[in-house]
Amino acid sequence: MLKTSVANIPLKSTTESHKWAPGDEVHYNFWRLDGSLGTVHPARVVEDDGAHLLCWVLDGTPIRVTTSPDGRSPRQMPLAERFNGPRVPARSTWRGTSTLRLVYEHRWASVWWFFEPDGTFRNWYVNLEVPLGRDATGVRRVDGVLDVEVFPDGCWSWKDEHELADALAAGRFDEQHLDRLRSEGEHMIALAEAGRFPFDGTYCDATPDPKWALPSLPEGLLIA
Repeated sequence: MLKTSVANIPLKSTTESHKWAPGDEVHYNFWRLDGSLGTVHPARVVEDDGAHLLCWVLDGTPIRVTTSPDGRSPRQMPLAERFNGPRVPARSTWRGTSTLRLVYEHRWASVWWFFEPDGTFRNWYVNLEVPLGRDATGVRRVDGVLDVEVFPDGCWSWKDEHELADALAAGRFDEQHLDRLRSEGEHMIALAEAGRFPFDGTYCDATPDPKWALPSLPEGLLIA
């Protein structure tokens, strides 16, 4: 299989720099290195300075996912198939918890605060990602498969390491990308162990604006 490179899609947005105001709808877009669009999570902006976007993905938000042509989600597929084969877009819903997300424009990670349905903080999730800048709809990222989960007591664990070999074999990224993603994860782990931001309790009592309506999912995103 021909492996793709991050050079196959723009590392920077193809439009001028965008910044969003509190309450704006923005899309958290996950692209693949072959230039195809994967998951899209509509979000509400808390604040944005161009280098750091803080936003909520609210419980009940309609999202774009991709499935196999027969309707199976990636988690329903064996690993050998999870990163290969044709995909079609489908509508789904972000369920069970609202997440506050800090998206670093130039770092290979975003940090997500997970909250219980009653608003109690649950844990942090470091989503390791290749940053691709912004466009008019939102931020552009490539999911790095490998992640780090961090708990309020400072304990942490790597997530989805068992998927890496198959993701590499499918050309989702290469060894150089993986080295950079793992290095970013190690940096975040060091911050967590030291109790430094973003793992210092900041935003653990955050709540979304109750006046916000759920963001929408444009129908055009469901066209293959």
